[in-house]
Amino acid sequence: MLQKRLLAWFCGMFVISFILKGQDPRFSQFYASPWNLNPALTGAFEGRWRVVANYRDQWSSVMAPVPFRTYSAAADVRFGINASDYFAVGIGALHDEAGTARFSQNKALLGGALLKQVSGRPRRASHVLSVGAQLGFSQNSADWRRVWFSRQFNPVREEPDFNAPSGEPNVRANSDMYLDFHAGLLWYMVFPRNRGFWTAGMAWHHLNRPNVSLLADNPAERLYMRWTLHANGLLSLTSQMGLMPGLLFLSQGPARELNAGAALRYFNGDRHELAMRVGIWARVVNRLQRGLHTDAWIAAVTLELERWMVGLSYDFTTSSLARFNNSRGAFEVSLSYFHPAVRSSRIACPRF
Repeated sequence: MLQKRLLAWFCGMFVISFILKGQDPRFSQFYASPWNLNPALTGAFEGRWRVVANYRDQWSSVMAPVPFRTYSAAADVRFGINASDYFAVGIGALHDEAGTARFSQNKALLGGALLKQVSGRPRRASHVLSVGAQLGFSQNSADWRRVWFSRQFNPVREEPDFNAPSGEPNVRANSDMYLDFHAGLLWYMVFPRNRGFWTAGMAWHHLNRPNVSLLADNPAERLYMRWTLHANGLLSLTSQMGLMPGLLFLSQGPARELNAGAALRYFNGDRHELAMRVGIWARVVNRLQRGLHTDAWIAAVTLELERWMVGLSYDFTTSSLARFNNSRGAFEVSLSYFHPAVRSSRIACPRF
């Protein structure tokens, strides 16, 4: 019975890797991947420029040697318009691969944002609004040499013959290169003397609903638009301790996802700041017609070393898949570098 369940699960995962071609990859450390979260986060940092890299490895325990992997890298730089307003530009790329056929999504985007201070006085909280957009090109692909169809099964040898014709004339390795457009809004407030901050944002990805079909006759296979709501903050508890709650809601086609949790942040208060965050998050997703369920619990640790920020997290599976992977889910690492500005700005930015 267990073997049958495992076979059914592997077949299901192979099919899902194609059915979910209308869904975007995600990072559990969403707060450490601003480029993929919201275009309005471009330039929303303290310093001159920033570089961010993310890596996610999912389901290695059951999908080895071809687990789901996601790589992302981005860089942005901001320029002063006046003493309190900025505009920022950036560039980012993402590669995601899933399943035996290595179904992949590749994208490269240019983006920009305008950050406008709407209020702020000495010893008062400063409020900033940001509007941003991203535009670039993407392409989807699959490696058909790694999979086989029923026509390729050799009944004499009782094994698939990968050199035999598949009889699938419509499939092709790559989709057309397609244009992709995203937009976003962000509000944040920063309290004086590093007493904390609050942010809230909304983003819309794939506003142009691009065609991502892998079929040779190229029927319209539109990518679902994704909209995102996110909020997080830092609430000072003591002179060296703070609480960082966070919330992320994603909606794309029939899929819904909610991430909620908090981290405890300890910092030394020195000029050369050293801080550590330890947090836990819950991810709740929908089962289409079967309601909501908790998909995973996420444990995360982040170390801040002046200009550097390093994050590690692990997803512990709590869905029915936990029976097959012993609750082992996804490992993720993030790395950020913040280059200091030549002169201090009047308005501070949150450090996500």
